[in-house]
Formats: sequence, structure tokens, C-alpha cells
Amino acid sequence: MIRRIIPALFGALVLLGTGASPAAAEPETGFEGWASAIVAADWRTSRGTPIQAFDNARRDLVAGFTAVGFDRADMVDFSLRPDVPNPTGGDEALAAITEVTGRATKGCFLYFTSHGSPRGIVFGPDRMISPVLMDRLVDGWCGERPTVVVVSACFSGVFADQLAAPNRMIMTAARRDRSSFGCSEDATYPYFDGCVLESLPTAPDFLALADQAALCVERREQEEGLSPASGPQTVVGVELAPLLSTTYAFRR
Repeated sequence: MIRRIIPALFGALVLLGTGASPAAAEPETGFEGWASAIVAADWRTSRGTPIQAFDNARRDLVAGFTAVGFDRADMVDFSLRPDVPNPTGGDEALAAITEVTGRATKGCFLYFTSHGSPRGIVFGPDRMISPVLMDRLVDGWCGERPTVVVVSACFSGVFADQLAAPNRMIMTAARRDRSSFGCSEDATYPYFDGCVLESLPTAPDFLALADQAALCVERREQEEGLSPASGPQTVVGVELAPLLSTTYAFRR
């Protein structure tokens, strides 16, 4: 696990979208007015067998983050599995995120759980979202607003540097060169998602959540003799870091 504070670089970094930067925002408590999205973007094992782990995580992450202060009215969640009545497609999910981030403009919280590779994450039956594309999407959705992005997938560390910005916190389930665990038929959740859920009731804020979840993943992997370790990553922007334990602390 790492935590790096990203310098406030201006000029070379162009941020798209609307919304005030954290430094200029009116002081507020919690996550009122934040848009949030939680997406289970795959539904299979690495062998293609259908599983419930990603959908279980989506369902319980919605409940967990609502409990700590996110408004359900400004939250969208989707499963992109196609083997259900009236399935949700990737374009539909992206459009809904565009809508909610255009309506709730105080901040952004985005959580994606899926399979991944060094090229990006699976996003539905026939699509992959690369780090470059994800950066472009987050720019358009969130602009300079305070933003937290979680990518739970194998090799998801490839998103950490690409998405890094002064107003963002990025959490990933693994290093850029490592797999994560828990995507089997007998898993209730992917390990990282399960550890986020385990940590949410006691973590006071996103910084503590990242640390506790990483320690939880490390413990589980050691107990089960899994290697190499997945190595969850955390990158925190210099503008957002001081606000995460004060303005944006979790509700208790």
C-alpha cells in the first residue's frame, strides 16, 4: 500500500467539467450534494463462469456508503451482467453517471468493481475502459470538484498515476503488476470490496478506510497463503488531503 500526495500542478494539467475546486468551495459537512456511482462491471470468473461476488459487493457497498453519509437520491448503481431480464448496458450506465454528476455538483464518488488487466477494467460483456479513457470520463463528470475514485480489479494500479490530480483521491485493489483475489464461485465478495465493507463501520474517513482495507487485504492473503500480494494502492491529491478528515469525514 502507498499513499502519495500529488502536488498542485497547474498549466500542464487541464481539468474538464464544472464545479469549484476544494480550496474555493464553501465549507460543508459530509457528502451533501455529492454525486456517487457504484458499478459492478463484470459478473464472471476468469474462466467465464457466472458468479455473484461483484453484484453482492455493489449491493452492500450502496448500503455501506449510504450509511456513512452519501445521499441515496444522488447515487446510481448498476450491474452490467447481461444474463438478467432487462439488463443494463455500459452506455446506459455511463449516461446515468453523466446525469447524476450534472445534477449533484458538490463532489464525486465513483466505485468500479470488475476484472482487470494492464490495459484497463472490463466494463460489461464487450468493452474495456482504459486508464486514459477513465481519466477523460472523470474529468467530464467531476471537473475540479473533490473526487474519490475506487477501482477494484486485478492490475488496477494502472489507474493510480493516470487519474491522479490535486483534487482527487484514488484507491485501487492492486498494484499495476499484481492480481487481486476473491473472484471465484465460492467468494461472497472480491477480497478488496469485502475489506472495504469490513472497514466502513469503524473508519472515520476515506484516508482511514484506505489504510484499514489494505491491512485487511494483507491479512486475508497471508492467512490463505496467497502470493504475490495484491498491494492495494492509494494516491491522494494535495488539495483534497486536508479536507478528507474534516469537511468530508464519514457520518457516525
